[in-house]
Amino acid sequence: MQNTSTRPFGVLLIDKPENMTSHNAVNRVRRLYNTREVGHTGTLDPMATGLLVLLVGRAVKASEYFSEGDKGYEARMRLGMISDTEDIWGQTEKTAAPIPARERVLECARSFCGDILQVPPMYSALKRDGQKLVDLARSGKTVEREPRPVTVYSLEADAISDEEYSLSISCSKGTYIRTLCADIGAALGCGGVMSALRRTAACGFSVEKAHTFDELEQMTEEERDALLLPTEAAFSHLPRVYLTEFFATLAKRGNQIYQHKIGTDMPLGTRVLLFDKDGFFAFGEVKSFPEGSAIKPIKQIRLDF
Repeated sequence: MQNTSTRPFGVLLIDKPENMTSHNAVNRVRRLYNTREVGHTGTLDPMATGLLVLLVGRAVKASEYFSEGDKGYEARMRLGMISDTEDIWGQTEKTAAPIPARERVLECARSFCGDILQVPPMYSALKRDGQKLVDLARSGKTVEREPRPVTVYSLEADAISDEEYSLSISCSKGTYIRTLCADIGAALGCGGVMSALRRTAACGFSVEKAHTFDELEQMTEEERDALLLPTEAAFSHLPRVYLTEFFATLAKRGNQIYQHKIGTDMPLGTRVLLFDKDGFFAFGEVKSFPEGSAIKPIKQIRLDF
């Protein structure tokens, strides 16, 4: 295993294939980049395909500050069926209720745009008293789940057949697409399950920029290294603070940088990216000190100093 302190690091966008867990995807990237330092920023179910955002090398140090943000999905919904997992891969059962006309289905799907409440599915990684709901479900147990607020920014539906519909969705983090399909089916009175899922956007990135494992395995080490995006690309929502050599040196030693000395005036609690002449090197947070408001370095990312 190579010395990770000298290896390139950053954000890697993977187009995950079907029937692969996020954990297995991480292990494949570990082998390809010859490092144990690989982490994901949000799992993707094994049967789903699409964008998986990974942190490689020292970029994993940024994982605790990562916010998954809004998501984009392409999905399929099959009507006239229900499932214990809310998707086609669970224990399914056909319903006897008639499937409404297309116009009614499209109208119902559009009604789920906006701020809605979802009851998280039992087959999910959420925990209750330290146990994952999916583990409880597999042991035959069901527990009460509180509805959670999520936002569906846009939902476009199109008929593939009388029973099958394609869905194009933009939504907030925490939204379960299979629950959305089940809820639409319940509102229509005929039942519905998710029959396919592809994540197209996450963390501000698009799957169009992602690479398949076949592509990665055909590349040289140098070509794979060149695919790594700068760590700060995953934090475009955070303010950037560019420091002169003097203040950057102080920050690298863990010292607070008083805002009045560098001409900034950000509210307490603001998290920032700290840059020197060579680029992003640390996360900082605005805190209160006896001499005033200052940016305190809270996590060093670049270690070449």
